[in-house]
Amino acid sequence: MTIRNWAKFFFYAMLVGGLVNGVFSLFIRWDFFQPYVTNGQWGEFLAGFLWMIFLGFTMSVIAQAGFFAYLTLHQVGVNIFKTLTLWNWVQVVLIAVTLFDIVFFRFAPSADTTQDWLFYIGLLLVLVFGSVVTAMQKVKMTGKKHVLISALFFMIVITTLEWTIALMGRDANIDEYIALLLFPLLAVNAYQLLVLPKYNEKSEIDRQKLEERRKARREQAKNA
Repeated sequence: MTIRNWAKFFFYAMLVGGLVNGVFSLFIRWDFFQPYVTNGQWGEFLAGFLWMIFLGFTMSVIAQAGFFAYLTLHQVGVNIFKTLTLWNWVQVVLIAVTLFDIVFFRFAPSADTTQDWLFYIGLLLVLVFGSVVTAMQKVKMTGKKHVLISALFFMIVITTLEWTIALMGRDANIDEYIALLLFPLLAVNAYQLLVLPKYNEKSEIDRQKLEERRKARREQAKNA
């Protein structure tokens, strides 16, 4: 990918993370915004909303770091296991382990009531449903069925890892942040997975045009 196209890719991914986090914060963290609205403190409301957008930018950076780490991991995995089929089976096992870990080691210790379980299972369904929809769209775009497992692995395993990293050190309103931070990570990862080929293709076209301009200049220099 050329630097110009990477900059566009980075900017739009940041925008997706910021907007998604800002919009969902109005619903998930309404208790934070409600006093400002009630008291007509619109300056404080705007400052809080901008902070949520900035938080979404931060989630986007985490998601992008995770995406490029996964691209490296995927290539290493294929090289180690020699075939894409075997690597896909390994990814299926890791997806299952990740989902087991989420339910029994992340959610279960904090779920004291039925309401808690409904909350956590709802988030798990959002993660899985969003991942499946994104993976199916990836298959549809590429026409390659074998990318389904890799897409699911990235959307479930890598997003969960990023989600865990993003929540480190947060003690206050932890349940609200657990819900809030999932959405920008999921949205940015879906965006990255689906649009990366477009930027790679555009970069290849740009390189070809640059090479053609260089050849034209060399021809002009010879004929001068």
